[in-house]
Amino acid sequence: MALGALIGAYQEDDSGGLRALLPLAGQTLVEYQLRCLAAAGAAPLVVLVERVPPALNEAFERLRGEGIAVTCVGDGREAASRFEAGSDLILLADGVAPDVNDIARLAESDQPMILVVPDDEQHAGYERIDASHRWAGLARIDSGLLGATAAMLGDWDLQSTLLRRAVQAAVELRPAASGPGAGPLLAESEEKLAGFERRLLVASRGGRDDWVARYLLPVIEEMATEKLMETRFRPVWLVHGALALTLMAALSLTRGWMGPAVAMLVLSTPLDLVARRLALLRLRPLSPSALALRSLWPAAGLALLAAGWFVARHDGGWGAMACALTAAAFGEAMRIERGGIEIPANQWLFSRRSAIVAAIPFAFLGAWNSLLALLALYAAVSFYFVQHVRHRDTRPAE
Repeated sequence: MALGALIGAYQEDDSGGLRALLPLAGQTLVEYQLRCLAAAGAAPLVVLVERVPPALNEAFERLRGEGIAVTCVGDGREAASRFEAGSDLILLADGVAPDVNDIARLAESDQPMILVVPDDEQHAGYERIDASHRWAGLARIDSGLLGATAAMLGDWDLQSTLLRRAVQAAVELRPAASGPGAGPLLAESEEKLAGFERRLLVASRGGRDDWVARYLLPVIEEMATEKLMETRFRPVWLVHGALALTLMAALSLTRGWMGPAVAMLVLSTPLDLVARRLALLRLRPLSPSALALRSLWPAAGLALLAAGWFVARHDGGWGAMACALTAAAFGEAMRIERGGIEIPANQWLFSRRSAIVAAIPFAFLGAWNSLLALLALYAAVSFYFVQHVRHRDTRPAE
């Protein structure tokens, strides 16, 4: 069954502007709302708005530029005409920053429901339903109810009237997500959204699967994400930047520019982490199969071989190239052998970032032969450890 969405964007905030235009994580609130709904597969996305100021129109144009089609309507009758007969729609209240898990629940359900929060002091601004419940700002309803409500609406508020009719129709009430870092937020001012923005920032932290990302880069990653989320910087540009730096480092290593090469490699280490977080904040996660992301590992291998080739040709002997080839081969074998299984102490295994950071002290000392030997040993030990974990439970009992 088709699932659309209707969002209100006409109520004013405490300063007299539209709630829909309050800033949230480098976007407007209505952009966040629409991206949440689009990520859940809702279409069409219909926005009920009395007037479209330039800032709101710009927000819609940005969304359309990302392939998210948005339709503006001026009243309930026009809104009802945008949905197919017999379809369901998600009703999202004006000024509510939703919890993505709540939207997912509504999208996955096959029954109408109204999400509610407790009638307590914390939720005093939410619309009251009965003596113990207030509306969380999200509901799944039948489009026929919207059409019937629009037909008798008159001068009443569509959002509130539609909610009342849904309650009268005995649509099931279910609690919204709750607890620390969960649940919706009614945004009446920019200050109220600040805490929700921080919550989104914390939730965007991915699994830091190597010791460099876990222990050395979190501060840099956090600062860069906070700065860039307020801009229109595209996450994929950071991945392309990391790839370009790695390839330039490989070229520099073939010319013997070892210091600049290591510096470029170090600069590349946090970029894909920040890119993933920005993409999550904008509800458009980077695909693990994206070409630029998949190319970072072979590009790092190319830099390793370039270092071995240069050192071997300049008094390092054939052992330097042999170590570089060994490290690259064991690193790739480890990646294939790991194959997505859970590995104890996974963060300590050989990785692109760990190899780069390990190179820093050797670069200062000029001990390139020692570095290549260490990386070969590191990659080999990591491979055999992964192999041991993968096959330990398949060995026949003695």
